Amino acid sequence: MSEEKELNEVEHIKLASHGLRGKIRDAVETQAEEFADDDRQLIKFHGMYQQKDRDRRKDANGDFIENPTSFMIRGRIPGGRLTARQYLVWDELGDKFAGGALRLTTRQSIQMHTIRLTDLRPIMQAVDKVNLSTMGACGDVVRNVTQALNPWGRKDLDQLDEFAQLLSDHFKYKSRAYAEVWLGETQINKEEEEDRIYGKIYLPRKFKIAITLAGNNSVDIYTNDMGFAATLSEDQKIDGYFVFAGGGLGMTHNKPETYPRAADLLGWIPANDLISVAEGIVTSHRDFGDRTNRKHARLKYVLAEKGVEWFRSEVEKRSGSKFDTSKPLPKWETPNYLGWTVRGDGTYSLGFHTLSGRIKDFPDRPLKTALKDIISTLQLDVQVTPDQDLILMGIDKEDREKIETKLRNYKVDPASPKPLYDRALACPALPTCGLALTESERTFPQLLEEIQKVLDKLDLNDRAPIVRMTGCPNGCARPYSAEIGIVGQQAGGKYSLFFGGNPEGTKVGDYVAKKVAFADIPVQLEKAFELWKKEGHAGERFGTFAERYGIDNLRSLLGSM
Repeated sequence: MSEEKELNEVEHIKLASHGLRGKIRDAVETQAEEFADDDRQLIKFHGMYQQKDRDRRKDANGDFIENPTSFMIRGRIPGGRLTARQYLVWDELGDKFAGGALRLTTRQSIQMHTIRLTDLRPIMQAVDKVNLSTMGACGDVVRNVTQALNPWGRKDLDQLDEFAQLLSDHFKYKSRAYAEVWLGETQINKEEEEDRIYGKIYLPRKFKIAITLAGNNSVDIYTNDMGFAATLSEDQKIDGYFVFAGGGLGMTHNKPETYPRAADLLGWIPANDLISVAEGIVTSHRDFGDRTNRKHARLKYVLAEKGVEWFRSEVEKRSGSKFDTSKPLPKWETPNYLGWTVRGDGTYSLGFHTLSGRIKDFPDRPLKTALKDIISTLQLDVQVTPDQDLILMGIDKEDREKIETKLRNYKVDPASPKPLYDRALACPALPTCGLALTESERTFPQLLEEIQKVLDKLDLNDRAPIVRMTGCPNGCARPYSAEIGIVGQQAGGKYSLFFGGNPEGTKVGDYVAKKVAFADIPVQLEKAFELWKKEGHAGERFGTFAERYGIDNLRSLLGSM
């Protein structure tokens, strides 16, 4: 760990926070409009960010209006699994406090935006009543654990529920600050015991975990700080895990010491070693992560700079486990969950496509109302997906027609319009995100329409690429692992283009163009697609072609570096 004199400002705030309490409770109880600067960092550990609506508006006199402070709040929902009751509570809170909208995240969670400070406590208490929380959904701790999807009701995938929950619970921080501030718990012990895993200063940066079955990459495992891919015994019980570490997507433009990185495979471990190895990886990040520079603080930099062999040895020493590096890793596939699926018990699931995860009532498409009606009437469990979609589970055969009738009456189509849209992602960006340099979610539909025209023109729909877009380089919508990543670079609508990720998410792409105007993105992509059609092998995906053809050659083709 870096010496205390070298710590960055946020590290000092955490150290002096008295277990993440700061003065958060004072602001809540005095009904302040916003939190003080130090507490703005601490509230992240409670599952929220303080924000401003960055859209500029004028009053009747033509003067700019100062937008009020608002908050984004995010749930801790391991594996994105929700009962009907839990989902409907979020739905009601969205109506009451968030302008009638919810947003599904790439971490299988639910976010709400434009919340007022005085509404935070009622939200926390309502979520707590259905055995959920927002605790640790943000901040320098283990965040929401993602899990492979199971629309098929398969028993092998069902086993992951227990272990996703176990990992989530094990890495919750031990401070009672959350319960005291939001749930009315009285602080009993003024000298709280130091957290065994996180210590007094928590992790250097956020930490993301995914768990899946080996061969199923519906969680984009290589983009996580730590990932577990379960293997099965002959009787189809989990008998071990392939362990991955060091993935992460945030970077800063024009700072080559920051970069996206795909996780490394450390090896295979027996099932009983899951928690000890997970602790070994998390505490290695705690002790060796960079606490002097938050842009260089993720676990990926530890592996990149100290080496995979060193890191593997360090985790073995801490956990007492030994990695088997000889066991072959199965080929990855990303199964399609959209549309109707027959489950193992004879019921159905319905994979509901929701572009960018925004659930609200759009003009002529009352999506939020339709989902509420169906889920509440039939009391359906749901699973949020890492691709910002929603799967409705356990639909009786006789109810399928009822759902289809309701959707027709609402004029809500659950299907993706074209293959291009199936796995397309965009982050919220403007107007609420303070880090956004450009638009993302609000302009993504328009951009996809233009890209679709190019695919139609060149007859490439059968291998439509995975496209993801963000308003800044922090990578929340996983642009770097996509075949095409469109990353906000400069205010005024300038983007960097990344090519070379692949459909199974096993690598990250690289820059091919910088400072591309929004309107020019389809033009640049058409150049690349024409070359792909001409030079690509039969059935070759764009990301595979880009890697084979060469990033430098594609940079020359686009000519905007």
